[in-house]
Amino acid sequence: MDALERLILAGDAGLFTWPDGPVLLVGARLGPALAQLDASRLTCVQPSKGPHDALIRAGYECRPDLPPPSDDGYAAACLLATRARAETLGLVAALTRLTRPGGIVAISGAKTDGIDTLAGTLRGLLGAERYSKGHGKVVVFARPETLAEDVASRLAAFEATARPAPNAQGFVTAPGMFSPAHADPGSQLLAQTLAGRLSGKVAELGAGYGWLAAELLQTNPAMTELGLYEADFASLAAARANVTDPRAAFHWADATALPAPETRVDHVVTNPPFHDGRMADPSLGQAFIAAAARLLAPKGRLTLVANRQLPYEAALDAQFIEVDAPQVSGGYKILTAARPRRKPR
Repeated sequence: MDALERLILAGDAGLFTWPDGPVLLVGARLGPALAQLDASRLTCVQPSKGPHDALIRAGYECRPDLPPPSDDGYAAACLLATRARAETLGLVAALTRLTRPGGIVAISGAKTDGIDTLAGTLRGLLGAERYSKGHGKVVVFARPETLAEDVASRLAAFEATARPAPNAQGFVTAPGMFSPAHADPGSQLLAQTLAGRLSGKVAELGAGYGWLAAELLQTNPAMTELGLYEADFASLAAARANVTDPRAAFHWADATALPAPETRVDHVVTNPPFHDGRMADPSLGQAFIAAAARLLAPKGRLTLVANRQLPYEAALDAQFIEVDAPQVSGGYKILTAARPRRKPR
């Protein structure tokens, strides 16, 4: 069940009443459930470039990050829970701060998002009520007129934990980003493979918070430019802080929808995502491969890393004239291809 659909059903069931006034919806996506809400008083927050642009095209007010506080506050603030508990708790705390006294804060999430634990935390802290539906819950509480000192302290701690901060490797990251505690093994393998082998114009698709880009810039002095393409607004902001080499250029972009540029690049590197939510979706990586073919010059080369079981070889054959044999290392494989087909198979 869609998280927003569950939220609307909770209101219909009497868990809460939609108040008059402006409503903030974090994690909004275009769809039938969203169409049931009054768009005229809705502000959407969607940090992912593709869904963000779809909302804008449909006429919704949408921004990639939380709005600043206002004197009036929101009458209701709703959150579709993320996969990272610390990120969700930080957002709950921020939404409580942005909501007017007496306003409603509502969170909808699946059991796999940790909504049961979140419900218990908020019930003890703010007297939140719960509604269960479709393997998930909606958790709702009214913003108190005055927050008790211990409650305010806990909420402030939730926000602090969710803020971007340097990890053990010195890279600014935050909960909810890909592999925030340290560089993932696939990216490390890709960095080792490409050290000293890149030159000219390079593009990285799905750059995250910039660890791989920083490594490639350090180990490839012949690179003249590295374009970092990342769909998540917060991750790209972290990349700007982490990658200070003047050869880097930053692009908030949905890599799967990139058009062919006027000036193509010499090399594309990527550690593509392969999950949509918690579901494995190899079509994401296949779309990255197609995008790489569009970006590359006639003799350009793609190098990607993937879990060894992911079925990317057929997509490479369809998009490229030359495809090398995979280099397998542990649970990962390095795939390389060159000379993109201008008319894919």
